[in-house]
Amino acid sequence: MKTSSTMPAIEVRATPRHPLGMPPRQFLRDYWQKRPLLIRRMFAGGVDAVAPDDLAGLACEEAALSRIVRRNEKRDRWTLRNGPFRERDFARLPKTHWTLLVQDVDKWDMDVAALLARFTFIPSWRIDDVMVSYATDGGGVGPHVDQYDVFLVQGAGYRRWSIDAQPRAFAPDAFRDDGELKLLRKFSPTHEWLLDPGDALYLPPGVAHDGVAFGECTTYSVGMRAPSRSELLFDFAEFLAEPLTEDDRYVDPDLAPARDSGEIDDAALARVRRALPHFANVEKSTLAHWFGRFITRYRSAQIAAAPGSEIGLPELQRRLPKSTVLRNPFSRFAWRRDGREAELFVAGEALRCPTALARLLAVEREIEGNVLAGLTTNPQALATLKALFDAGHLQLIRRR
Repeated sequence: MKTSSTMPAIEVRATPRHPLGMPPRQFLRDYWQKRPLLIRRMFAGGVDAVAPDDLAGLACEEAALSRIVRRNEKRDRWTLRNGPFRERDFARLPKTHWTLLVQDVDKWDMDVAALLARFTFIPSWRIDDVMVSYATDGGGVGPHVDQYDVFLVQGAGYRRWSIDAQPRAFAPDAFRDDGELKLLRKFSPTHEWLLDPGDALYLPPGVAHDGVAFGECTTYSVGMRAPSRSELLFDFAEFLAEPLTEDDRYVDPDLAPARDSGEIDDAALARVRRALPHFANVEKSTLAHWFGRFITRYRSAQIAAAPGSEIGLPELQRRLPKSTVLRNPFSRFAWRRDGREAELFVAGEALRCPTALARLLAVEREIEGNVLAGLTTNPQALATLKALFDAGHLQLIRRR
């Protein structure tokens, strides 16, 4: 399909130097949250991070979030069933037209998590999870629209993707009401491709799409975190309300005789504004402190479990140089500069620590203990590290 010389191409080919088919800055400028892009051979060697049998095994775990979607092509119907599943559930499935989807596979499988190294041009706190779907021939979840950015990376096999390339909002009546899945009543694609292993399709929010397996195939969906404005507002309001007491109330010592007893006058509204000062002019430090806690807690699939006993500071100092430190895959880390130090956010909590320590913990999932030991020479940094071990966000593994 020809494109206008003034419009960015909708299909590009990756190169060893530019896996996106262009520099990240150009991708973010021309495509991110603006228009879709098909990237041929983004993963030139293909992606074979998890086998279908292993994915099915994960779908049988109580803690995993999994679904099976079956498609009745003749009746134009889709049915949804949520996990956890049992082995016999898979034995009863037909040979074709079904899909298994498992969320947060990057938290369970290090090979899947390794795919995220290709997306380091996006802040790590912005990435939600890697969902893996295995589909038999004709399998799919139907035409739908997501409200977040996603990279659909083709693993084994082939999938035919159809999209309506123009991002837009859909009215409630645009969706079908005959099933649990939120599918579009009408879908008029503008582009259609067959993705080969290693190809990736980027879709910004609001782009309608439909993927149908061409034979058996596996797809890795790298989804972004996009909290709604209402979620941000509700959580921020709770954050601001935490330090307030019953003594903090609406007051009106300047009350004048009412002209109309039922009227909410301008003076009353001015008092409401004074009672809610944070909403009128939120300080940068307050906003940053809240948002770091919120975004590392938002959409967390699991909560880290604390170990049976706390680790003492002498023991931590003794074992750390001889160990490898593993980050809990379900614990989200982010940080921000705060003066000469940093504020480290972990699963909704905020801790003070040196900037170098915060940067390392937020990026690496596996860290050599002697490197951490060199960054925790002062009492505060060591106390922060101890708190993370005591909460289950970090784990010490003896180096062999």
